[in-house]
Amino acid sequence: MKNKWKIGFFVLLGGVLLGLAIIASMIFMPIKDDTLPKDSKNTNQEVGFNVDTNKRDLNLIIEHYIEEEGIKGPVDYSVELKDDVELKGSVPVFTSNLDFKLNFEPKALENGDILLKQKSISVGQLNLPVSYVMKVMRDSYNFPNWVKIQPNDEMIYVSLQNMKLKSDIKVRAKEFNLKEDNISFRLLVPVDRAR
Repeated sequence: MKNKWKIGFFVLLGGVLLGLAIIASMIFMPIKDDTLPKDSKNTNQEVGFNVDTNKRDLNLIIEHYIEEEGIKGPVDYSVELKDDVELKGSVPVFTSNLDFKLNFEPKALENGDILLKQKSISVGQLNLPVSYVMKVMRDSYNFPNWVKIQPNDEMIYVSLQNMKLKSDIKVRAKEFNLKEDNISFRLLVPVDRAR
């Protein structure tokens, strides 16, 4: 009877150590970033319109787009524009979910895309590396292919030039200042000049 308890103890100890080793390897495993899109040169003629908006209206558009395109995936997440871009969701950990909130500082780039640089993070009561949380987020959620999550650089690249809209309309960010609620885009509509 004594040997069964010893064997059971060592099996349990081995299972716990194996579980800890798996968790440690997941946290410290090197993370590969997605490749960022190259600037696309469009040879078609386009007519442009400037659009000025605010955080409230853009939040409604973002929420509608996420729901309409079905890009939430198996776990819900939300994006909200405040003084920063706030990304909230949950990360699956064993049999439960761990809530997180990431804040990003947005910047409109010269090519019309938006760069979101990670500013702060909160993940329940844990102190997890930002790159790990962003990798799990990238692997767990169904983001569109024009949203590139870069865990190593702690940023998200929003490639508006690769976003597919109806009628082949293209969107370029001109100004994206959330603190002053100054948000403007340029809509480019392709036209056929052959007529």
